[in-house]
Amino acid sequence: MVFPVETEERIKRRALEFCQDHLRKVMEMTRKIQQLVDCFVKGDVSLARQLSVEIRRWGEEADAARRRVAQELAEIGAILINREDFLRFTDLTSEIADFYEGISFRLIEIMERKWEVPPDVREDLPKLSSAVLETVVRLRETAMTLNYGSTKTLEKARDVEVAERMVDELYRELEVKIVNSRMEIPVLLLLRDIIQLLEDAADKAEDAADAARILAFAL
Repeated sequence: MVFPVETEERIKRRALEFCQDHLRKVMEMTRKIQQLVDCFVKGDVSLARQLSVEIRRWGEEADAARRRVAQELAEIGAILINREDFLRFTDLTSEIADFYEGISFRLIEIMERKWEVPPDVREDLPKLSSAVLETVVRLRETAMTLNYGSTKTLEKARDVEVAERMVDELYRELEVKIVNSRMEIPVLLLLRDIIQLLEDAADKAEDAADAARILAFAL
């Protein structure tokens, strides 16, 4: 069966809107993680608990949005030959959301148990989370340019790479500080997990930017 060009174009736009909506929810989680890290530094347990609940709620919304993307693309079937590219983009951004829930859980555990964290580690953690936020912001901008042609998307995707490299630098510096600290082993392990998950989130954002490059040529 042959479908009119305008039908395929409309389907692509709809699929892209679903992907962008999913990423918008992941973006909200990124902002909440930044706020949660700030609470961690200030020792505001009450607000941290509230933010943790909000992060879980946004995570549930992101999961629902991912399922909508998958359902929409399944219903489209063979009409859209590059539907796997849309799925890959959303699967990558979904992983970012999963990392955030792990970060939230670990930060709350450290705060609830009142474990001591060295001042220099407390001061550097927001720098790392802020760099991750910047990376995901650049990814969001990249995804929005998919409406305007491949050239703009390729330009914005490079911004994601630059932001991710900053995350790598901050991550390595903070990892050394954590390992060289005299923290209790449980909190040391949790903090290493937290910064690893933050770095993983930035890595996935870069992977998603690569997926956006591929999508740009198909739209």
